[in-house]
Amino acid sequence: MTPLLVLAEDIGPKWLYWPWVQDHTDEIRQALVEHIQLTVLAVLFGLAIAMPLALLSVRYRRLYGPVIAITGVLYTIPSLALFALLLPLTGLSRTTALIPLTAYTLLILVRNIVTGLDGVPADVKEAAVGMGYSRRRQILRVELPLALPAIIAGIRIATVTTIGLVAITALIGQGGLGQLMYDGLQRDFRTPLTVGIVLSLALAVVADVALVLAQRLATPWTRAGGRKAKPVPSYRPPQTR
Repeated sequence: MTPLLVLAEDIGPKWLYWPWVQDHTDEIRQALVEHIQLTVLAVLFGLAIAMPLALLSVRYRRLYGPVIAITGVLYTIPSLALFALLLPLTGLSRTTALIPLTAYTLLILVRNIVTGLDGVPADVKEAAVGMGYSRRRQILRVELPLALPAIIAGIRIATVTTIGLVAITALIGQGGLGQLMYDGLQRDFRTPLTVGIVLSLALAVVADVALVLAQRLATPWTRAGGRKAKPVPSYRPPQTR
C-alpha cells in the first residue's frame, strides 16, 4: 500500500482534519454565504407572499380556511418531489431551490401573522377608529406593531427551519453547507460533513438570537411588563420533511 493511500485511510475516519479546513477556507466561506443567501431569500419571499394572504384572511374570514389548507398541502409535499416537478421547468438553478424553500415558510408565517393580528385587543382597535384612523392606517400604525411578537416568532421558526432545509438542495447543486455534507458522504470523508453540520447549527443559533434581539428592539413595550407579560402564542408545525 502506497503512503498516500495509508494517509487517506488515516484521515478519512477523523471527524475533523484541520489541514483540510485550512486549505478549503474559501470553499467553506462560499458555501456559508450561499446558505445564508438561500435562507434570507426564501424567508423574505415567503413573508412577501404570506403578509397579504394573512391580511386578507383577517379581513375576509372565509379565505382563512382555504389559505391554510393550500399552504398546509405545500408544506407536506416532500422536497425531492418538488425538485422533480420543477427540474424540467427551471433546471438545476437557484430558482428550483428557492421555490420549495419559500413554499415551506408560508404555513408558518401565515398562521403566526393571523395569530398576532387576532391578538390585538378590541378596545385598541376601537380607539384607533375613534381617532379617525383609516383601515389601512389602523393596520400599519396599530395592529401590525402590536402583532410583531407573534410575527417575529413565526419568522424565527421559518428561518431556523429553512436553514435546515437548505442542505437538501445540495442534491441539485445549490445546497450551500449541504454541499459540504453531501461531498463528505460521497467520499466517505468526515471532515466536510462535520464542518457543514457545525456551521449549519451555528448559523441557526446565530439567526435565532439575532431575531430575538431584533424583536426586543422593535417591541420595547413588551419588556415593560417584565415576567408578568403574557407570551404571544405561535404556531410550530411538525417537522415532516
